[in-house]
Amino acid sequence: MLANAIVWDPSTGIDLGFFMIRYYSLSYLVAFTLGWYLMKNILERERMGEKELDAIFMYTVIAVLLGARLGHVIFYQPELFLEDPLSIILPARFVPTFEFTGFQGLASHGAAIGVIIAMYFYSKNVVKKPMLWILDRIVIPVASGGVFIRIGNFINSEIIGKPTGTDYGVIFKQLGESFPRHPAQLYEAACYVIVFIIVWYLYWKTNKREKLGYIFGVFLVLLWSVRFFIEFIKEAQVEDRAAWALNTGQWLSIPFILIGLYLIFRKNTNTPVTT
Repeated sequence: MLANAIVWDPSTGIDLGFFMIRYYSLSYLVAFTLGWYLMKNILERERMGEKELDAIFMYTVIAVLLGARLGHVIFYQPELFLEDPLSIILPARFVPTFEFTGFQGLASHGAAIGVIIAMYFYSKNVVKKPMLWILDRIVIPVASGGVFIRIGNFINSEIIGKPTGTDYGVIFKQLGESFPRHPAQLYEAACYVIVFIIVWYLYWKTNKREKLGYIFGVFLVLLWSVRFFIEFIKEAQVEDRAAWALNTGQWLSIPFILIGLYLIFRKNTNTPVTT
């Protein structure tokens, strides 16, 4: 009956006995490592060196992890502020009993806000250029990182898609299910590959990098449009909001899309930026 369905039941990590190396954490490691390499090439093109590279790596890592965690708690699990506040910033659960969980519950919208704030301080304190200048460039490694984060979600059997109602799909055995769902995480990862290719091409192969905010705007429109439409085939992350016409992720994506459209079509987009 389910001859075309894929049964997905991997381990969530490598058990060392005293410690579990989680594949989701490894996906972040791959994302940051590849991002460092991509940003190194970009900064070299802009005649910048190790000082700027080391700084942006530190700014980005802290912004992504802190922003993503706070974003998840604020947008999806605000009760933690009262019930278990230490678990918000530490990789452990303290209520009802202590348990090392790793960094779980990370929201991409929070990460995006965190990176934008971090790039404001980076542009002001390190490169001494307009914030949009660095945002036009940081979106390239950010887009590539999104691919691996969604693959990590798939490995963890989280942020799942809705049932397909057919033999097509993925059966997530870790959830105790026997019916196929849309592998929404993989759909999203594949779309992020396309987003990455587009922003990479705009920066390296066209003069759009000279138009302040243009590449960042394209990134916002493409990435958050992907998120908006794929949310239609995802299960709601907050059960009480399942009946909403648009879910939390979609409502949070709309402002990013509108900002992106403004940056693309604003009148002074054609003002060149010297590098």
